[in-house]
Amino acid sequence: MRAIWKGAVSFGLVSIGVKLYSATEEKDIRFHQVHRADGGRIRYKRTCQVCGEEVTYDDIAKGYDLGGGEMVILTDEDFAELPLTSSRAIDVLEFVPAEQVDPILYNKAYFLEPEGSATKPYVLLRDALADSERVAIVKVALRQREQLATLRVREGVLLLNTMLWPDEVRTPDFGFLDEDLKVRPPELAMASSLIDSMAGTFEPDAFTDDYRAALQEVIDAKVEGREVVQPEEEEAAPAAAVDLMAALKASVERARAARGEEPARGAGEPTPISAARSAQQAAKKAAKAPAKKAAEKKAAAKKAEPAKKAAAKKTAEKKAAKAPAKKAAAKKAAPRKTA
Repeated sequence: MRAIWKGAVSFGLVSIGVKLYSATEEKDIRFHQVHRADGGRIRYKRTCQVCGEEVTYDDIAKGYDLGGGEMVILTDEDFAELPLTSSRAIDVLEFVPAEQVDPILYNKAYFLEPEGSATKPYVLLRDALADSERVAIVKVALRQREQLATLRVREGVLLLNTMLWPDEVRTPDFGFLDEDLKVRPPELAMASSLIDSMAGTFEPDAFTDDYRAALQEVIDAKVEGREVVQPEEEEAAPAAAVDLMAALKASVERARAARGEEPARGAGEPTPISAARSAQQAAKKAAKAPAKKAAEKKAAAKKAEPAKKAAAKKTAEKKAAKAPAKKAAAKKAAPRKTA
């Protein structure tokens, strides 16, 4: 790495010489604009809109647009007279709990390396800062601009995070914030279940830039003169959900399946709301069961009574029909008297 700035951390009466290095780097694949026909690089000329002449860097100044075609021109001398406390100092202002710093304020990160004989005071500040569990709020002048920043410890090194000024953070102004929207408890419980089912430990190395990898594969294939293998299509994003509860429930089941967890009896694991509903339904069924059995027994008895009467009547009719035949047979079987 190459140092981009040299200065000193001012910590009370202690001054610690340091070098500043960019702590991050963009991995984006960069392209040049070229002529499609022959691949020639496209160059842009710096020309003046007033006289039309090409202008060199030495003749370029900074201008502030006042509107209406008026422009205020500032020279290097004007910037040199600005009241920057020091262009080579990192002034520690106070130490605050890290959770009090809103992450939206963080801008860029830089590593600080001790320079020369400043190693011991550097380590002293590092260890004291780590033990305090706080971050240092500092001011620093970088690239002719005074910036607010924090100092904290990361992997044994002091890390400088430049910050945005509070007035550089926009205030959200959206219509829905004024609407009186109510979230039902069952929906909130199901959303909480979805969060619990997708909970995990953040491991940055587990995530990759798939687009950049695919783009690099296209470039490598063109260089080697081979065909590009098309990546597998990702599953299309679901359409807007009509039934929010159904969508949340399906999301919970999908998250559990992705983790290899067993679904709970065909429907995902019961949530507090669904468990309460199941208990209420079971209690209602248990209360209805004796009454249902008594009603079924009574209905069976009613059904059996007509059938019993019909069977008795049918038996009586059969007996009545058989009586004359029986008498006739008996009469025939009796012996005849002789004269």
